[in-house]
Amino acid sequence: MSDLAVSVEVAAPAGTTWLALTDWERQSEWILGTTVRVVAGNGRSVGSRLEAFTGVGGIGVTDTMEITSWEPPVRCTVRHLGKIVRGTGGFHVHARGPQRSVFVWAEEFTPPFGPVGRLGWLLVRPAFTLALRRSMRTFARFAESYMVGG
Repeated sequence: MSDLAVSVEVAAPAGTTWLALTDWERQSEWILGTTVRVVAGNGRSVGSRLEAFTGVGGIGVTDTMEITSWEPPVRCTVRHLGKIVRGTGGFHVHARGPQRSVFVWAEEFTPPFGPVGRLGWLLVRPAFTLALRRSMRTFARFAESYMVGG
């Protein structure tokens, strides 16, 4: 099992940060190389399923997730159901006053392919973490200017 957690300060109320975070179809505006769509349920309740594709030119990885915890505007937990991406992801929003919040993205996952996958994760983790931190900074700007439906 591997874990990773990244956080970012957001100059927006927790409720706004939550709405921006859980606007699944707009995640492509802030997550590098990723598109997300709701494939079952409404995307805002336990049991809903999401599908995220990360890649370029149709080559990449599809991550199918099921929402296992839905506690707006604080926490959403997903279970990764794929053959490549398996484990649990958590999105947490912490209020830091009326106009500030912190978004924390945490993952606990099992790399595929046994020892080879664990070694591969050690090699790609620095680049993955760098890309995730960049996406989180982009998210902060996205949330700070977030308009529902916009």
